[in-house]
Amino acid sequence: MEGQKPTTVLVTSPTYHGICSNLAEICQLCHSHGIPVIADEAHGAHLGFHPQLPNSALQQGADLAVQSTHKVLCSLTQSSMLHMSGNIVDRERICRCLQALQSTSPSYLLLASLDAARAHLSENPDTIFNKAMELAFEARYLIKQIPGISVLDFASFSNFPAIDPLRLAIGFSQLGLSGYEADEILCRDHGIICELVGTRSITFAINLGTTRDHIERLILGIKHLVATSGPIHGDKGGWENSGCTPFADINISMTPRDAFFASKKKVSIRESLGEVCGELLCPYPPGIPVMIPGEVITEKALDHLLAVRSKGVVITGASDPSLSSVLVCNV
Repeated sequence: MEGQKPTTVLVTSPTYHGICSNLAEICQLCHSHGIPVIADEAHGAHLGFHPQLPNSALQQGADLAVQSTHKVLCSLTQSSMLHMSGNIVDRERICRCLQALQSTSPSYLLLASLDAARAHLSENPDTIFNKAMELAFEARYLIKQIPGISVLDFASFSNFPAIDPLRLAIGFSQLGLSGYEADEILCRDHGIICELVGTRSITFAINLGTTRDHIERLILGIKHLVATSGPIHGDKGGWENSGCTPFADINISMTPRDAFFASKKKVSIRESLGEVCGELLCPYPPGIPVMIPGEVITEKALDHLLAVRSKGVVITGASDPSLSSVLVCNV
């Protein structure tokens, strides 16, 4: 890559858990070299609409921002917006690309819901999130008082400029529970549905539709979970790296395209070690692929997949969801 200039910088901010990057500094650096910045702001369509919310990507200088309007601004699922700013990006070229990619038969239900969300926001842009913010801070305070429960906050990620206060990530490792186990109990016993489940935590999204009844039910559910779980362990909050990440030693042997079209065979899960993966192995939740076609299968990746599978996680993309076998490429 030496001597080559990047054409674009893509930044995901905020993350699913609400952790925000310093887009202002990133944009300043990139723009000084004439490089545009694209922000994957899927979880941040609401940013900038309250004094205590982090600034939006466009407010920080991003040239393009892709937002999933349905996640917090309450349009219909699958509806999203692409925002543009500045003069680095060729607007006509973006329009031509969209014309090539978009359907000529768009869903007018989705378009109408986007317009409704926009109109709803424009009526009271300075105060519309007041109630949601109040409930979010109240929930965070009350949950922090519950023994054995940890809450993701700014102190956990002080190297980052901000965390979205409307994302509530709760850890249960002090109770000896995984996020999957805690989620199952809260859903089964209290009808509480979370936004994201992880190995050590679950995350809730507070939005314009959240009510005080929802928060009270969440607090009662967590208190009941603590009361019916085993003794509290001496875990330091539950947010440190557990050392089980399968992504540290990625080795791509074939391009995903070549692997997709290659001839394949089915082998047992342990026989697949060292082979070239022929399918997408993606635990859901959270929906992040652990292995993609063309990647060399590692022991760490297999151990991670089997561990989350034992917790009841669905492995999407796998020809054998039980993971007794895996498709590998004939190479």
